[in-house]
Amino acid sequence: MRKKEYFKEDLFMIIKNGQIADPAAKRLYFSDLRIEDGKILEISPSLTPRTGEEVLDAEGLIVAPGLVDTHVHFRDPGFTYKEDLHTGALSAAKGGFTTVVCMANTSPVVDNAATLNDILTRAENEDIHICQAASVSHSLRGEEMTDMAALKAAGACGFTDDGIPLRNAAFLYRAMEEACALDVPISLHEEDPSFIKNNGINHGAVSEQLGIYGSPAIAEESLVARDCLLALRSNAHVVIQHISSGHSVELVRTFKAMGAKLHAEATPHHFTLTEDAVSKYGTLAKMNPPLRTEDDRLALIRGLADGTIDLIATDHAPHSAEEKARSITAAPSGIIGLETALSLGITELVRPGHLTLLELLEKMTVNPAQLYHLPAGKIAAGEAADLVIFNPDEEWSPEGYASRSSNSPFTGWKLYGKIKMTLCRGKIIYTD
Repeated sequence: MRKKEYFKEDLFMIIKNGQIADPAAKRLYFSDLRIEDGKILEISPSLTPRTGEEVLDAEGLIVAPGLVDTHVHFRDPGFTYKEDLHTGALSAAKGGFTTVVCMANTSPVVDNAATLNDILTRAENEDIHICQAASVSHSLRGEEMTDMAALKAAGACGFTDDGIPLRNAAFLYRAMEEACALDVPISLHEEDPSFIKNNGINHGAVSEQLGIYGSPAIAEESLVARDCLLALRSNAHVVIQHISSGHSVELVRTFKAMGAKLHAEATPHHFTLTEDAVSKYGTLAKMNPPLRTEDDRLALIRGLADGTIDLIATDHAPHSAEEKARSITAAPSGIIGLETALSLGITELVRPGHLTLLELLEKMTVNPAQLYHLPAGKIAAGEAADLVIFNPDEEWSPEGYASRSSNSPFTGWKLYGKIKMTLCRGKIIYTD
């Protein structure tokens, strides 16, 4: 496999003249990095290149830990016409991500060790770190719990039935208790279908214009309220996935203050767009949970700013052009997000002053790494040379994607923050 062959090589490299952004240490400083055999060997100003050492000039650029995305859909196995492990890895590398956590709603579902082992074995051939979450319930039915201990032993990094809510509170509470005992996060898709008539579009002004009912915010808020309480009682690390409602943010804030080990994900599309985007972009702005109001968007930004929301995750959800060409009610929900996430964070959060660059990177590197117990998110001697090098001030427009799919409303947008290079294990896996 490529990883093993790769580590047989002697790899020596210096990254010179860059500004190091280390969110784990909360430091932004100028220094050089020496990389040897996939690890950071030395951090010091004005390092002198040795014979045979490759030199990368990062003058004017930020050198940061490789990004970590806790919520992606690589559609493999079962839906590889949309994405597979390889194209997903290419998309991640182009977006500066060196570690991703794949969701379990594949076909077959990742509810058994055989399917998990197949994915993880094939993932070893890719240039990024691909982690895999397993499902909480067999076949995503919310009825019979998977053997979470056996799945963790087989390599599952966490548990989720993402895409489908767990409606049975007692069942979920038992799963939280098991996740707590195993010291792994359990991540929840919070949309009660009993409130929803047409998913993917907020119940509001735009849905009324379209003549459909849509998905009201209470569908999310009702489950978030329940699950915040279950998290407090179970003591589990519980992730509220792709949070979209301002009331949901306030619930997480309140229960965190009470001591619940809650974590919340915000996607770039939810902190950037509102339901009005559906009128402009059609099905490219359809996702679960849906884009909501400007008040909700601003509440998410406040939650990001005060730490209530501690994760930024893409919910990278590829679909084919044919699927997205269907009617607004028939098309599947979701957009791709890996290749625009950092730039949207810089454009929508850092440049307006909502977050500092280090605060943005904290939510995209060290926080997700710590939650999932991953060796990522740090720039220090002895750590893996998983790095992203970018120019936060360079303007660019997404026009083509490494993903197999291109279902994004952000195509053609003017964004800031151009990724110049991504390294994983000291190997250059993407260059602009």
